[in-house]
Amino acid sequence: MNHSEEILINVTPQETRVAIVENGSLQEVSIERRRNRGIVGNIYKGKVNRVLPGMEAAFVDIGLERSGFLHVSDFEIVEESGECKLETETHEHKPLPPINQLLHEGQTLLVQVVKDPIGTKGARLTTSISVPSRYLVYMPNASMIGISVKIEEEQERERLRSLLSTVMIENRTGGCIVRTAAEGVEDAELNRDIKFLCTLWDSLLEQSKTARPGTILHEDLPLAIRTLRDMVSNQTDMVRVDSRETYQKLVKFANKYIPDLPCKIEHYPGDRPLFDLYNIDDEIQRALGRKVELKSGGYLIIDQTEAMTTIDINTGAFVGHHNLEETIFKTNMEAAQAIARQLRLRNLGGIIIIDFIDMLQEDHKRQVLKTLEKHLDRDHAKTQVCDVSPLGLVEMTRKRTRESLEHILCEPCVTCRGRGTHKTVETVCYEIFRELLREARVYDEAQQLLVMANQAVIDMLLDEEAASLAELEAFINIPVKLQVESFYSQENYDVVPV
Repeated sequence: MNHSEEILINVTPQETRVAIVENGSLQEVSIERRRNRGIVGNIYKGKVNRVLPGMEAAFVDIGLERSGFLHVSDFEIVEESGECKLETETHEHKPLPPINQLLHEGQTLLVQVVKDPIGTKGARLTTSISVPSRYLVYMPNASMIGISVKIEEEQERERLRSLLSTVMIENRTGGCIVRTAAEGVEDAELNRDIKFLCTLWDSLLEQSKTARPGTILHEDLPLAIRTLRDMVSNQTDMVRVDSRETYQKLVKFANKYIPDLPCKIEHYPGDRPLFDLYNIDDEIQRALGRKVELKSGGYLIIDQTEAMTTIDINTGAFVGHHNLEETIFKTNMEAAQAIARQLRLRNLGGIIIIDFIDMLQEDHKRQVLKTLEKHLDRDHAKTQVCDVSPLGLVEMTRKRTRESLEHILCEPCVTCRGRGTHKTVETVCYEIFRELLREARVYDEAQQLLVMANQAVIDMLLDEEAASLAELEAFINIPVKLQVESFYSQENYDVVPV
């Protein structure tokens, strides 16, 4: 079967949404909202406002409302030699001199934000500049080459180390870190990334020579352009964007940094919304629910918690044609494929526990696991899958790259406070009875007790629980009045002495 991949970019003034569609099916969604964009990663030409020897720190004006904070531990002395060394297991840092020997008021320097401003505190800064690309992080002021520890195969580490050290020593001062995503990537792709980073850094340096202090020189790319940098591959057939302005920016970026790409970028001018072409909004809505229906009639239940994500598989209405083991095997095989897609679509990260339906045959277990791993291969985030445990569980991890879809689009329910359930009408009625008793004891001279509650709660108090309410009124010897409050949720109520 031929593989097709399209990337759809929907742009509005408030937010940008990116959808990756493979063979007509939505696989991944990224959302960036204008008001929530931070400044971490931004590079500024700063000016030292004040040096604080007692704190071993300095305040640096970077053109924002509050000055940034630069601690001596975040100050990097530029290597004069520019020699590029190979990665070592231990990298010793010489002790830095006091802050007032490194900086003085009025001095200009390049700084990068490592922590957004919070409350009354300004941004946390560093002079250890780094510029990321898809596979690499270029560090112009460093002098080492590092390989991500998550790339474990020694032969692959040596290949990457050799390639990067040769290129860096021949063409460039500075250091480089190879990101996990570079594992198995061809030399040509890595060379393209190096060229991109070097061009970007040269442009930034040239700009800094004439820029005024407080000027931003580089900010992390907006989502649409990051998508070109990080997501587009030889497998991508087309990048469609519904904003002409963004389309022009993408083409300009691609012409400069990824010259073989512009022919794949297309402006979509249609009246019908771009995401409607593939029912993207409907798919996003479904991806916010706990239950995922399988074509066979089975289903998944996905629960996301702070500690981990759990996925339970059920056969549901699927009964199969021959025997129970066949039914279970087919359901698990379909579930494995669906789970790989849901992890990408919902962007679930961290520890994931999958409770496949118990299988008796070892061969069936191996095939289900192999299917899961096969469909995870296309995931941009790094995953690691363990064997089926004695309890029939599969433990796996998926690297957290950004907030999950649910965390971006949703917030905890104010009624259930994130529990995912709320109290029954009956439970709330009994709570009200107890509250009436408490209020009657405290306000024994009250003329009346007023109960304000949701319509469903008042209905039950007037119907199924009417006799109980009458008994309680007689017991406390205070009349009880009921009042519907339409804006109250089912769990909300008030008992007020009148």
